Amino acid sequence: MALVEDRQIENPLLEGLPIARRPEPCTMVIFGASGDLTKRKLFPALYSLAYRQMLPEKFGVLGVARTEGTDSEFRERMKAAVQEFGRDDFREDVWQELADGMHYVYDEDKLAAALRDLGERRGTTGNRIYYLAVPPAAFEEIVGWVGKHKSRKGWTRVIVEKPFGHDLQSAQDLNVLLHKHFDESQIFRIDHYLGKETVQNMLALRFANGIFEPIWNRQFIDHIQITVAETLGIEGRAEYYERAGAIRDIFQNHLLQLIALTAMEPPIDLAADSVRNEKVKVLKSIHTPGPKHVVRGQYGRGYVEGQEVPGYREEAGVDPSSMTDSTSVPASGWLAARRRSRSSSSAHRIRRSSRSPRRGCARTCC
Repeated sequence: MALVEDRQIENPLLEGLPIARRPEPCTMVIFGASGDLTKRKLFPALYSLAYRQMLPEKFGVLGVARTEGTDSEFRERMKAAVQEFGRDDFREDVWQELADGMHYVYDEDKLAAALRDLGERRGTTGNRIYYLAVPPAAFEEIVGWVGKHKSRKGWTRVIVEKPFGHDLQSAQDLNVLLHKHFDESQIFRIDHYLGKETVQNMLALRFANGIFEPIWNRQFIDHIQITVAETLGIEGRAEYYERAGAIRDIFQNHLLQLIALTAMEPPIDLAADSVRNEKVKVLKSIHTPGPKHVVRGQYGRGYVEGQEVPGYREEAGVDPSSMTDSTSVPASGWLAARRRSRSSSSAHRIRRSSRSPRRGCARTCC
């Protein structure tokens, strides 16, 4: 009887293709781990990466917040969040692998030791990602702490969530603070809204679609209306929302990003700097509406999906006489940000132009 030597069957179609690899080992530190963003966005995203085996093999998560709690309570809260908000099927084995590296700290005095111990246990070699899912008022203290306790081994990345300051001066001050401790290559200023699938598809819809790409210009498009509508209220974030309002919370980041993606010229490539440069050109071309040209309002008591919901001034922690806006619409009506809408969606409405196209015109939406 002939013996056949066991050998792995190779796929000839893989020849020449890049080999997929996992990222380097690292520890992710989430400041604001008890907040809404961590629950709704960050941990469902981490689970999706774990589900697809795209996290480092040696990986740990340290949740940091002021709310008292234990490691097990933190894991249970995040497990419930993934089951509620995650887009992938929940698998206990995938979750357990992620949960094994999860820890929680609420005492600042124990933070440095907890971070060091977690890195040693998980073998992350000093590589750290700091995610600031906190209000702007907390940035200075946290950035100062991170700068003081930077690991001398491995690399450091700092992710700053929107809103980046509350006005131009505070944003410039925050940049100065960040550059005091970190190089620009270590800093990531992000808007989590750009992770939505519809938003991600905008570039492909515009530049890789043979039908839309040739006619996506001002000669064929009269105007574009963008509406961001949410069924949610402020979800217990009264302290933050009373200072921010809809314009700072949604308008000056989420909506302006959508405008830029909708109206930008094709970048030379999809590298971050190239895309950013084209976005900046759009934003510099936009006329900034003044207070007289913006309608600001608040949502009132009503029903959403059959459930009675309170008005903005009736939300817990909101001043009954508050003048903070929860809805903002320019008088022209081409943008809108609404909370407590009857449906939750991000809508682009593109109206065809009745003008005849002319040769040699700029390919810029207006």
